[in-house]
Amino acid sequence: MTATMIETATDCETMQQRILIADDQKDVLDALQLLLKGQGYLLETVSNPADLLEALAQREFDLLLMDLNYARDTTSGREGLDVLGHLKEMADAPPVVAMTGWATVGLAVAAMQHGVSDFVEKPWDNSRLLEILEKQIEQGRERRAARRRAKEEKQAQEEAIHHLEEQDREIAEAKAIQERLVPREIPQVTGYEIATSWQSARTVSGDYFDVLALGQDRLGLCIADVAGKGIPAALLMCNLQAAVRGLSSPSVTPDLLCNSLNSLVWKNTHTDRFITLFYAQLDGPARRLRYANAGHNAPIVVRACGSHERLQEGGGVLGVFEEQSFGLGTVDLAPGDRLVLFTDGVTEASNREGEEFGDQGLLSLLEEHRKLSANAIQEKIAAAISEFSGGHLTDDATLLILAVEA
Repeated sequence: MTATMIETATDCETMQQRILIADDQKDVLDALQLLLKGQGYLLETVSNPADLLEALAQREFDLLLMDLNYARDTTSGREGLDVLGHLKEMADAPPVVAMTGWATVGLAVAAMQHGVSDFVEKPWDNSRLLEILEKQIEQGRERRAARRRAKEEKQAQEEAIHHLEEQDREIAEAKAIQERLVPREIPQVTGYEIATSWQSARTVSGDYFDVLALGQDRLGLCIADVAGKGIPAALLMCNLQAAVRGLSSPSVTPDLLCNSLNSLVWKNTHTDRFITLFYAQLDGPARRLRYANAGHNAPIVVRACGSHERLQEGGGVLGVFEEQSFGLGTVDLAPGDRLVLFTDGVTEASNREGEEFGDQGLLSLLEEHRKLSANAIQEKIAAAISEFSGGHLTDDATLLILAVEA
């Protein structure tokens, strides 16, 4: 490559404006160097189209000042137009000011169509040439800065989309895992019917329920609600499920189970995370329920006669205090009774006016339909909540219904 570099060594070289000049006449190059060097430009000169393209490939320029006619074709401008065609394919080509001594209207129009920003005829007027160069360099830098910003914004957008896609995949995997952890087969005891439902307000849930076989004719019934929503609540719920299943046994009473769970939750969570839980052991033949309520919505026992009882005996929520004691409650069940365990997503379901379904709404529904089966009661509650809230739950809603057969 035949080229001449003329530049002034300075600490702010990158701030200087760099121009590539392409012309096959040495006297033209000399004249332009003399003029532009005095204006503080950094210059590189080439004498043919091949060297021009090579220079652009190796270095970034603020402007290309080029002749359209070269030695092989001194009149048509075809060589210059071919170069302009290559420049249009470049992602970050500098603005182009074309110059020729054989200018015609047709050539000027063709050059403009090929992307030329301005046009100078030889011989040029120095003041006019400098004015054009300054204007085109400024506009070129603005366009280049805009392209870079657009590229950075596009890259940031693509990264954000990729991050969201990764997040969506992780959440979908978390949902699939959580759904597999939800009991699929509910243990049953002779003389009782159990029905459950689990609705997540988001992709994953912080609600938990379980029915555990504790030996012949004995069941463990559990329902819980982790404070918060989303992935953190779901992770804590999974840990709680593992702990309940690991600790539950006929010999561990509900109050002792709650003590153990409280210690585990307190050790493994921050104070802004807590869990409400209700755990009970059903003695099927004796129709007796022993339970402990750790700050959870008090389950409702609806009697066959229409009266009801709330199961509140126990203590505070799990995970707030390192040590706390829980009371043990006992309730005797009779044929025709219905036990309803639920999370606050049921009673706190809201309508458009912001009114909550409430405990009273649930009680009225249970009293009206107390003679139905466990499955039918669960369906009635789910339908009522959906109608009341317009199908929009703001919190996870879980139900566990136990019906004592008459």
